[in-house]
Amino acid sequence: MSRSILVTGGAGFIGSHLCRYLLDQGHEVLCVDNFFTGDKRSIRGLLSNGRFEFLRHDITFPLYIEADEIYNLACPASPIHYQFDPVQTTKTSVHGAINMLGLAKRLKVKILQASTSEVYGDPEVHPQTEQYWGRVNPIGPRACYDEGKRCAETLFFDYYRQHRLPIRVVRIFNTYGPNMHPSDGRVVSNFIVQALGNQDITVFGDGSQTRSFQYVDDLIAGLVKMMDNGNNFVGPVNLGNPVEFTILELAEKILRLIPESKSRIVFKDLPADDPKQRQPDISLAKRELGWEPKVDLETGLRKTIAYFRDLVQER
Repeated sequence: MSRSILVTGGAGFIGSHLCRYLLDQGHEVLCVDNFFTGDKRSIRGLLSNGRFEFLRHDITFPLYIEADEIYNLACPASPIHYQFDPVQTTKTSVHGAINMLGLAKRLKVKILQASTSEVYGDPEVHPQTEQYWGRVNPIGPRACYDEGKRCAETLFFDYYRQHRLPIRVVRIFNTYGPNMHPSDGRVVSNFIVQALGNQDITVFGDGSQTRSFQYVDDLIAGLVKMMDNGNNFVGPVNLGNPVEFTILELAEKILRLIPESKSRIVFKDLPADDPKQRQPDISLAKRELGWEPKVDLETGLRKTIAYFRDLVQER
């Protein structure tokens, strides 16, 4: 059955893929974005679709529209972008959550919050389960994002308990794929752009810190399964790929997939509060949603490299 769906942050990396998927499923989509990190290129192929509508808006201000469901994805998600204006980052997470929850309450509709694995901080347990409360520095340079997302989760669950609002909360682990911003500072896009440009590939620390990388198509499938689950499972639930790689392994793999690159790997000091390990336990997602990632890292990287090749040629 066709629904009218609001996607905040819809011109961003993940949001643009979600908008396209929802349109392909026959829904009407209202994409809201202020273009702080979103990109018009990400949605230009959608503008001709009669069921797609775009609204330029900052969700730190109230929004008065009609919708059957809300996906709240709006927030800069890479360290370079969220540290550029940390106060605005916190406001987007907190004020934005309040405004979107208020809208969902008025409309009496389901709302999904795109939270993050960063709520776990630099974890003391490995892999991370949803029961782990995290280890976050509340006054560090990453706190605007980490604590902003933690506060947003608090607000969602308080609206759920106090107002019986139907919510869904997902914690997104490292995700990559086409439509990533080339200068977002995330490790996959960084390494690919550096390799394609024959620049040094910068690995922080000794490269032994680990990450788990999920391809964006797998994440979109998880988001939709979470929103559509009919068993009133509200989360939070981890959505990520549990296969773990070191950062150095990732750099070496990308160089193998771009054989013409003349880049070399160089090492720099580790940034403050950078987590040493990050790996999701997805047992809950498997049990409650029947979801697990399907795209392996090499397949996903090949598609992502192809996207960045085209982007470089276009520019």
